Amino acid sequence: MSPAWFTPIPRPSASAGYSAVSASSEKLSSLEKILGYSFANRKKLVTALTHASLPRHETNYERLEFLGDRVLGLVVAEMLYRIYPDENEGHLAKRLTVLVQQKALVAVANDVGLAGYVRLSAGEKKAGGPVKDTILSDAIEAIIGAIYLDGGLEPARAFIESRWSSLICTKGPPPDDPKTRLQEVAQAKGLKLPEYRLVSKSGTDHQPVFDVEVAVAGMGTASASASSKRAAEKLAAQKLLESSGDAA
Repeated sequence: MSPAWFTPIPRPSASAGYSAVSASSEKLSSLEKILGYSFANRKKLVTALTHASLPRHETNYERLEFLGDRVLGLVVAEMLYRIYPDENEGHLAKRLTVLVQQKALVAVANDVGLAGYVRLSAGEKKAGGPVKDTILSDAIEAIIGAIYLDGGLEPARAFIESRWSSLICTKGPPPDDPKTRLQEVAQAKGLKLPEYRLVSKSGTDHQPVFDVEVAVAGMGTASASASSKRAAEKLAAQKLLESSGDAA
C-alpha cells in the first residue's frame, strides 16, 4: 500500500515511443525536450541510457547511476528541509527514504517515458528489460548524474524539483518505514523482534534477485523478492504488516 502522500504514475508499455535500442540524434533531441535540458556533450546522455547488457565497448550507466543517486538524495533532502521547516531529522529522514526508493524512481521514469529510450541488448529486451523496475530506476538516476556532470548542480536540481515536487504532499504525517513499523508493532504486542532471513540470491551480477523471509513469533511469516536485500526486507515487512492487519 502506497503512503497517502505518494502518488505513483502509470507504467507505459514496452512498445511505447521509440525503439529501446538505438540512440539517434532525433531520439536524443526528443528526450532532451522531455527532460527540459539540452546536453553540451550528448555522449553523457547516451551513456546514461546504456545498460550493462550491451557489449563491453559500450560504456554503461552504472557509474552515472552511482553519482545520480547521491545528487538526488542531496536535492530531495534540501527540498524537504524547505517544505517542512518544523519537522525533526527523524521525520525528514522517513520522507526522504520514500522519495528516493525504487518506487518513486520508477514513477518518475514512467512519467518521462524512459522505457522507450533505454539501450539494451536484444536478449535483455526480449526478457522485458525496458519496463523492469530495476532498469528504470537505475536509468533515471543515471540521467540525473549525467545532467550534473554536463551542466552542474543547478540544472540537476531543476530537473529533480520539476519531477519530484508532484510526489511530495505537504499534508499528513511522515510515513513509517515498514521495518520500523513492524518492530514497533511487535514490541507493542509483547512479541520478539522480527527476524530476517536471506532465502536465496539469484540472477546476474547486474540484475540480482534477493529472496527474503521475515518472521515474528505470534504474527507469522512473509516473503518478498527485490533487487537488493534491504528492499526485499522492507517488502517482506510490509506484507507481514498487511497480513496481520497492522499496516499503517
